[in-house]
Amino acid sequence: VQLVESGGGLAQPGGSLRLSCAASGFTFSRYAMSWARQAPGKGLEWVSGIYCDGRRTYYASAVEGRFTISRDNAKNTLYLQMDSLKPEDTAVYYCAKEPAMDNVGEYDYWGQGTKVTVSS
Repeated sequence: VQLVESGGGLAQPGGSLRLSCAASGFTFSRYAMSWARQAPGKGLEWVSGIYCDGRRTYYASAVEGRFTISRDNAKNTLYLQMDSLKPEDTAVYYCAKEPAMDNVGEYDYWGQGTKVTVSS
């Protein structure tokens, strides 16, 4: 299993970023996927999850209404569109594979992460 995140960087408060995760080494379309993040000095926090076929999505309360998770099973790619960014969104964001098609928040593999910094 290989998960490679990209798209992180510096954004201003109120700005947007789009994260991508290229997946390989497993049948992407058969597994739910999630995004998690780790802020400086804090533990890993689940952010959002999506079922294998994309028909259901879930969000942590801290990001609901601002972030949108999606996937393209033809491209084996997971996305996280982040809008209305806040300084407290600053973290390393990880793409995570779930162990089943329709559970989120349990992840068995994750990538190396991409850093997001929200600051003026």
